[in-house]
Amino acid sequence: MKPLFLLSMVLRPPLGLDLYMPVPEANPLTPAKIALGRRLFFDKRLSRDGTLACASCHDPKLAISDGRKVARGINGAEGSRNAPAIVNRGYGASFFWDGRARTLEQQALEPILNPKELGMTEAEVERRTGLKIGDVTAALASYVRTIRSGDSRFDRYAAGKTNALSELEKAGLAVFRGRASCFTCHIGPNFTDEKFHNTGVARRDGRLVDEGAGDGKFKTPTLREVARTAPYMHDGSIRTLEDVVEFYDRGGNPNPGLDSDLRPLHLRSEEKRALVAFLRSLAGEIHEGK
Repeated sequence: MKPLFLLSMVLRPPLGLDLYMPVPEANPLTPAKIALGRRLFFDKRLSRDGTLACASCHDPKLAISDGRKVARGINGAEGSRNAPAIVNRGYGASFFWDGRARTLEQQALEPILNPKELGMTEAEVERRTGLKIGDVTAALASYVRTIRSGDSRFDRYAAGKTNALSELEKAGLAVFRGRASCFTCHIGPNFTDEKFHNTGVARRDGRLVDEGAGDGKFKTPTLREVARTAPYMHDGSIRTLEDVVEFYDRGGNPNPGLDSDLRPLHLRSEEKRALVAFLRSLAGEIHEGK
């Protein structure tokens, strides 16, 4: 079978997400594997000191994010990057803010082995779970592929229910597609181009503090559930959606590698308010585990 499956063949998609989901031939989705992955996702045995699980940084109550500026691992160790929401990551082309993982299976393994995150070794994972490490990551990746956000008010509006959005939110959609040109990077049903951009967030005091994918470029995150996943940017440095809009309104942070699509927008205050209202309409229902 080809490595691309229509999502409806393997999962029931939420409204607005009738997309092709890449599923490796070597790791087909099965109910048993998904159920195992869900158990492992919440299993604190996957951390060195038994205090954390994958769900500690990807909390279902917070749209599968953690609400912190940067991720926190065992012994209170802090990372340098924000824990991204992992809704709809089954549709992703690469993973982590810098895209260093090419598959969800690889992405699932790295936090387990990272000494600042769960701090395990492959041998210890296998001893504690009684599973081969490849089976652990295959199960975790399978579960993550089921974590999908859809059925938002925007999705209902796009499906023809014109009263699903308020007039303010419709005005914000017009700004999103028009004057603000947000759709240039936040495109498609998942609101991301899956590419990497320099917005200047990684520049401080005239120097680059995080290379990201190179030259301070970081992956465009999905905007689905964005109202529930503050703080924002790869380093959690922007606290609110209103602040994010202000950041892009001034054209990001100037630097030699600034993305060519960024420029001052000079939005009016009512346009900014409408844009934030529209972004909040992208909160929907999160489906997981099946």
